[in-house]
Amino acid sequence: MSTFLYVGNTESNEIIVLRLDRPNGDLTPVEKVAIPGVTTPGGSTPMAVSPDKTLLYAGTRDEPKIAAAFAIDPAKGTLKHVASGPLADSMAYIALDRTGRYLLGASYPGNKVTVSRVDPPGTVQPAHQVLEGHPKAHSILADPANRHVLVPTLGNDQITVFRFDASAGTLTPIAPARVQDKAGPRHFRFHPNGRIVYLLGETDAAVYVFDYDPATAALKEKQRISAIPPGFQEKTAAADIHVTPDGKFLYASERRSSTLAGFRLDPASSTLTPVGNFPTETQPRGFAIESSSRYLFAVGQLSRAMSAYRIDPERGTLTKLREYPMGKNPNWIEIVDLP
Repeated sequence: MSTFLYVGNTESNEIIVLRLDRPNGDLTPVEKVAIPGVTTPGGSTPMAVSPDKTLLYAGTRDEPKIAAAFAIDPAKGTLKHVASGPLADSMAYIALDRTGRYLLGASYPGNKVTVSRVDPPGTVQPAHQVLEGHPKAHSILADPANRHVLVPTLGNDQITVFRFDASAGTLTPIAPARVQDKAGPRHFRFHPNGRIVYLLGETDAAVYVFDYDPATAALKEKQRISAIPPGFQEKTAAADIHVTPDGKFLYASERRSSTLAGFRLDPASSTLTPVGNFPTETQPRGFAIESSSRYLFAVGQLSRAMSAYRIDPERGTLTKLREYPMGKNPNWIEIVDLP
């Protein structure tokens, strides 16, 4: 098995591809690929990988607003542009449903949620469903069963929940879940067991832990814990959150302090206990964890670099291994294992 990292760099309009050496965590540059047709890159480069790991999608937030699909070479990990399709607005987040047939979008400036069909060989069609009135929608994911879709809406402090019809590719709103006022719900992740949701608040830099019912999509909050470094007094701007695939640890990035907060998951309740706050790249908007749960990679929008860390398998602490130069405004990482 080979593992590749794909790093989106918005201002230099490129995806940097690197190969991971699993025994020691080293990265070897493979190539740099431009997103074709982009005239005014800006904001961020949301990306998503198809469930079968054959396609990488990259979104553009300025003009033209497109989702570009790249075929992933199964042996080399290299990218070949195969198609581009329109996005209905500037998307803070894109994701595939669990079948890979539909591209889901959350538009922060457009206050909307969208669904687009994906036709072979990865062509994103114009959105066939556009749901307005979802203020500052910031991320979107289908649950593991592909029955429901969750969307944190930062503007009204709630997680908007939808029933998802995977045959028609349509969303139907159902009861949302509220969080604390001015929490600014941003990114979230499911526990590997599919029964816990971890939500990160952008403005309060707190992690919210919810019990999740896969049958009804009901969310019940059971913990709120800060990701702010001790003694940090400035206004916070938390960004990204990930759970290790083995379900042992969780990490969250905070941009103003340029830190990663680590937490240990309780084996029974999946609640969180802090393991520390770790300095990282300047303004860490995005990071990712590879499938063996041994390494974490974080990019800094202002440092134009990526740091690699080893995750201690018992304590969850992070040890920095090496730093790698990136392009301008690196902000998104996808990691793919190939046979």
